[in-house]
Amino acid sequence: MSATLFYEDAVDLLDADHKLVQKLFLDYQGLCDDGAPSEDRRQLALKICQDLSVHAQIEEEIFYPAVRAAIDDDPLMEEALREHAEAKKAIARIQGMAPTDASYDDTVKQLFTTIMDHVMEEREQIFLKARYSTADLRGMVPELYARKKALQKSAPARKPAGKKKVTS
Repeated sequence: MSATLFYEDAVDLLDADHKLVQKLFLDYQGLCDDGAPSEDRRQLALKICQDLSVHAQIEEEIFYPAVRAAIDDDPLMEEALREHAEAKKAIARIQGMAPTDASYDDTVKQLFTTIMDHVMEEREQIFLKARYSTADLRGMVPELYARKKALQKSAPARKPAGKKKVTS
């Protein structure tokens, strides 16, 4: 059975990503609350950044163009792309910071706020309009899923900032 069959449509697949990243952000907050080592927080933050980057890319390459054509609401779609650009800047900041930086946790928390605001707008506007449009949301699932898996597979392994690879 294909994994793509687990998703009712493109909105279902994309919203599953939203729920997963929200859980990861909550896990990050738990690490902060528990005083976890900075490297543990960094590894989770990098996973969040990678997952968000893949998610944004599949939306921008596949979902947004199809929905834009179907709902004819360019300002809404441009706003979503602007929000993606803002998130990408925060992701780049996090990826370039040392986990011991005084503003590291706050930067991750700011990304969480940015993402959750975007998710709410997407759910309440774009996803709703997409579901009532002529866009083939079911037909998009295999392409979205395949592209997501390809991007995840090709993602470079990230080494922690400031540390050299130790070989034995």
